[in-house]
Amino acid sequence: MKFALAQLNYTIGDIDGNTSKIIAAVERAKREGADVVIFAEQAISGTPAFDLLRKTTFLELCEDALERIASHCDSIAAVVGSPILTTEGIQSAALVLEHGRIRYSISKQHITARREMGFLNGGDGMATVTIAGEKVAIVVGDDFRSIKRIDPNVRTLININARRYGKGVMSRRYDVIHNMAYVEAKNIIFVNQVGGSGEIVYDGTSGVMSADGNLILLTKSFEEDFGLYDTEANYPPFQMPDEFFRHDRTEQLYRAAVVGLRDYFHKNGYTKACVGLSGGIDSSIVACIAADALGKENVRGLMMPSQFSSDHSVADAMLLAESLGIEYNVLPITEAYTSMVNTLKPVIGGREFDSTEENIQARIRTIMLMALQNKTGYVLLNSSNKSENALGLCTLYGDTAGAFSVTGDLYKTEMYDLARFINRRFDNIIPENILAKEPSSELHPGQKDSDILPPYEVVDAILMRMIEQGQHREEIINAGFEGEVVEKIHAMIMHNEKKRYQFPPVLRLSSCAFGHERLMPLINKYGD
Repeated sequence: MKFALAQLNYTIGDIDGNTSKIIAAVERAKREGADVVIFAEQAISGTPAFDLLRKTTFLELCEDALERIASHCDSIAAVVGSPILTTEGIQSAALVLEHGRIRYSISKQHITARREMGFLNGGDGMATVTIAGEKVAIVVGDDFRSIKRIDPNVRTLININARRYGKGVMSRRYDVIHNMAYVEAKNIIFVNQVGGSGEIVYDGTSGVMSADGNLILLTKSFEEDFGLYDTEANYPPFQMPDEFFRHDRTEQLYRAAVVGLRDYFHKNGYTKACVGLSGGIDSSIVACIAADALGKENVRGLMMPSQFSSDHSVADAMLLAESLGIEYNVLPITEAYTSMVNTLKPVIGGREFDSTEENIQARIRTIMLMALQNKTGYVLLNSSNKSENALGLCTLYGDTAGAFSVTGDLYKTEMYDLARFINRRFDNIIPENILAKEPSSELHPGQKDSDILPPYEVVDAILMRMIEQGQHREEIINAGFEGEVVEKIHAMIMHNEKKRYQFPPVLRLSSCAFGHERLMPLINKYGD
């Protein structure tokens, strides 16, 4: 039996466009002699569709699309993912199309992702069906992890899925598939979505694991791809790419960020992006990702020094922009800042310089960046990182602004890893001085992040334990971290939930993104 794996990039709500892609892949599979062609979960609708799933007309259009696709399935069978309306409610199903009609519907039983809870209902789960004269088992989404027993007469299990990318998930995913294939002695075909869908990016990386637990086919990551698998052929074991197992998965992070940003822009009809270039590490990385994702001709930088900015920061930002080949302007904010502070003297005059004056600078810069967006259509990219977002080291309506944050789910130390990777890949495009300088927002004379925090290597180690691993403060202190520092970081995290509620959309690149896997009440007196 010959299977085709169609790994495609779908757009939420573009039912006609998604259907056309699916039909084109069906026709290709027919030309290449496949018996069955397999598509990802919710391929027709795109996912996550959220409240679109509550619209009857939306579901009817998905049903019409299935009929259109089925009309092309005369000499081939197809397994297609789509939301369907049943007597039990809206379900995520794998539809088997054969002989020009819908023959089977297998609905997902376990709704495990928060983005689906409240929108989808569970169905009956895995089923054994006959396709092209052979028995196969079909399972949708995370039902794969809950399989209890597979029909002994089945040789091949098909899992259609929409598994988002997150640091380390690929190797864990294939460990699960390997164990299932080896223990159950079944060939397992896994087909995943690929591409950016708002705050999510799907990595694709579909494949086939043989009954003896060997990977024999793997499609590309972060790209559309098409693969063929013949159950009667002999395949040498496929060598898993090194990046699946390296502790440093920075290349995957970079590719996910580029795809996530590119699809967010292109699927929304945006073409141009602007970045506030400070000469620091964060804005430099965002500019590099934007130039790669959108083309250097579509990226513009603004450098907005104040009287507190160092000369080398402006010089470093200019050097970066020139190395990238992006357009830029230097627009000092000193006059605007002085005017604003003088205007406010009846309210704030006679008091010591503090965060008030610092925040005024950040907000003036945002006014200028938003003016550029409004007047010329350059959509503002946020340049935050997860460490600062966690601790509240950011200004509401200032450096928290932007239409999209491509790096807001990456810790500060990961930003340095990305910078070093970018320099290896693109011939040291980020000036070395940007990597070497001590982190600073340059909002008052001589300011450094280390004035209030230990080095970011320590901060991030604590944050990862608190956020990603859910460890209690006592566990972290017992692991050797200074108690006073741990308590301070915990208090800063808890105190700044109100800021995180007002962030722009953040591309989810970790396993525990704020507002999704980690969602705290806006009012919270628990504090432990």
